[in-house]
Amino acid sequence: MSQTKDREKETAEKTHKPYVAADKSMAEFTFKSIILGVIMTVVFAAANAYLGLKVGMTVSASVPGAVISMGILRGVLNKGTILENNTVQTITSAGTSLAAGVIFTIPALILWGVDPSMIKMFLIALFGGVLGVLFMIPLRKYLIVKEDGNLPYPEGTACAEVLIAGEEGGAKSKYVFGGMALGAVYKFLSGEMKLLKESVEWAIPGYQGSAIGFDLYPSLLGVGYIIGPKIAVRMLAGGVLGWFVFMPLIANVGAGLSEPLFPAAKPIAELGYWGIWDNYIRYVGAGGVALGGIVSLVKALPTILESFKAAMGELTTGLGNDIKEIRTDSDLPIKWVAIGALVVIIAIAFTPQIPVGVIGAIFVAVFGFFFVTVSSRIVGIVGSSSNPASGMTIATLLATSLIMKAIGWTDQTGMIAALSVGAIVCVAIAVAGDTSQYLKTGFIVGATPKKQQIGELIGILVSAIFVGGIVLMLHEAYGIASKDLPAPQANLMAMVVKGVMKGNLPWALVFTGAFSALIIEMFGIGSLPFAVGLYLPIHLSTPIMIGGLIKLALDKKKSLSEEEKADKNESGILFASGLVAGDALVGILLAALAIKGWHTSIQVGSGWAGGAANIVALATFGVLAYLLWKNSIGAKLREE
Repeated sequence: MSQTKDREKETAEKTHKPYVAADKSMAEFTFKSIILGVIMTVVFAAANAYLGLKVGMTVSASVPGAVISMGILRGVLNKGTILENNTVQTITSAGTSLAAGVIFTIPALILWGVDPSMIKMFLIALFGGVLGVLFMIPLRKYLIVKEDGNLPYPEGTACAEVLIAGEEGGAKSKYVFGGMALGAVYKFLSGEMKLLKESVEWAIPGYQGSAIGFDLYPSLLGVGYIIGPKIAVRMLAGGVLGWFVFMPLIANVGAGLSEPLFPAAKPIAELGYWGIWDNYIRYVGAGGVALGGIVSLVKALPTILESFKAAMGELTTGLGNDIKEIRTDSDLPIKWVAIGALVVIIAIAFTPQIPVGVIGAIFVAVFGFFFVTVSSRIVGIVGSSSNPASGMTIATLLATSLIMKAIGWTDQTGMIAALSVGAIVCVAIAVAGDTSQYLKTGFIVGATPKKQQIGELIGILVSAIFVGGIVLMLHEAYGIASKDLPAPQANLMAMVVKGVMKGNLPWALVFTGAFSALIIEMFGIGSLPFAVGLYLPIHLSTPIMIGGLIKLALDKKKSLSEEEKADKNESGILFASGLVAGDALVGILLAALAIKGWHTSIQVGSGWAGGAANIVALATFGVLAYLLWKNSIGAKLREE
């Protein structure tokens, strides 16, 4: 067995040459890289929490994290190695993935009127994040090393290319910092000083129940560029179906009704288009999101089973092998990984703040390990942005809720227990998917896996400490499930559990959304972005579409070679990521100020008067879009 393993390692060394050779000693896991990573993981975790509650999606911080690290360590401090920069992006990204898992599930407790304590959210986030890292570690040698060439891990590979290119200098950090500053200033002028309107809308004359609007947030513009035109237009299509088909239909059918139509408490004629959206369309959209998540899971099922079988075979083959490993192939000791995972599972079973009991802890272990394996493999093929995490979480919630209902645990305690299981598994899924990407980055640049894994655990711990407070602060300032923070994923998770336990959902609306998404699938188009657009107000999809159109303009520019497009697109993604981070961070700051009752000394009330306010707001947002265009299509090429 030892000889076979030696031959496999020799073959791997011949086929893969990391940027930093295994026998080369270089600063990597240093104090300054850890501190910078910790600071940035808090910043980007906060930004992702805000963005996820706002639009139901998050963005990766790996490339922005790497670029900012290069700008600070190499540009400002004039020292810093590629492996130190990799450590920074690893810690940074671990926290952002944890935040994504948390805000997709835990806010559901708030929707049920349960006040989740800081310690409860901390423990759910910590346990889920740690399991996501520990469960993935034994799979690294198979998924990252042995499957190199078969699994591209697109985000991880892109981040490695940025780090390697950054050895020539961190000049592109100006795009991230520039976007961040611009997003922050714009948000402050609109959100605090009220100089600019944050949202504009118009009812459609003669078409009752419909309206068109724009939420003028830098983060939405940035997200549109990052996700690209295909996903952006699918989101807009969902919004158009909701606001120009379903809502006018409901308004006109209900115009003659004098009694409320379930689930609304008022007659439809008294609701207005926002009331129709809140009482009816949210359920339609939730059905579409559930169908889209489940379909994405079913599509991935052959890959899931194949990946799990292959990974388990490789894992059992490699257990007990005590060969001394080279630096670039050394993981945390497998026995400590197993002990750590066991300790976490036991803690889940007996921690009073997580009322799942032994049965719930077993569910976490089974679903967590299975879906972590699935997530780690799938993101290697389609990338983290296409990871069917929602579908896997819904499957976990359905199974857990059905079993708990079968044993008679159907009160709110049972609902909280089922959701807690789903929340821990969701965090583990999100963390494991991104962990795979970071380890791929490290594999390419020549990092030490053991040090990366420790860095991931540090990022998990730090983010878990802060993310609960961020969620509660945003809820107190804006209100989760309000127009300002729709929290689409958490709404969906809450509806799934409550629907199974209580059976009191407006199922006709839910199935309307599900079959709408199914029709999109029958055209061969992925329905999940469409369903998210159906669930959210159209005001969010329109600015996202503007960002997508700027990316489309770059893709269609015939005068540029593919290499030139890639270079300009990198600048655009960095600038767009800065817009997202700047907007989100000031949004969180303003939430803190609102809670304390503090305001800046300059207040201009509601801004410009009358119709001029809409024109000024749209024109200013147009300038923001132009600057995104300028920093993507108009960005200077490296050789220039």
